[in-house]
Amino acid sequence: MTGPADPDSLRIGTQEREDAIRALGDHFSAGRLDVHEYEHRVGQASGAQHRGELRALFTDLPAPHPPFLLPPPSAMPPPSAPPVYPQQSFPVGPQPVHVTVEQPLSDKYKLVAGLLQIFLPIGIGRFYTGHAGLAIGQLLVTLFTFGFGALWSIIDGIVLLAGGGTDSLGRRLRD
Repeated sequence: MTGPADPDSLRIGTQEREDAIRALGDHFSAGRLDVHEYEHRVGQASGAQHRGELRALFTDLPAPHPPFLLPPPSAMPPPSAPPVYPQQSFPVGPQPVHVTVEQPLSDKYKLVAGLLQIFLPIGIGRFYTGHAGLAIGQLLVTLFTFGFGALWSIIDGIVLLAGGGTDSLGRRLRD
């Protein structure tokens, strides 16, 4: 019984040669290879028949390397909690199948955020939702326009009440 074959002794095809030549071109354009060395290595890559012959062309060069020369990805343990994505529908096949993924709600309320924006129109509702940059912008616009910029905060409050919004983590505000 024989063990697994040495990966460098595997025969290569045209695609692997072209990938190696493309990577050598990247190194040439980055100035890591001069014209003569580039031409020499391209000639060796064109005549290579085994993976080891191409690997030897890249031993003294940093990335990029041809994809087939990269080590296989290491096994990563599964994440402790699955990622949460916004609600989306994905059509699959001739009949659309809708997959819905729930996103957790924020601990902030859209009613509170909207009313704060309307009754204290200097960005207080946006401070409440965690959007400090937007809140400071609304505050400064209100101050520098002698109160006329409060219209921005009032309209923002109406939008928050009508359509909701998100907190600073991108979670939907509670009803």
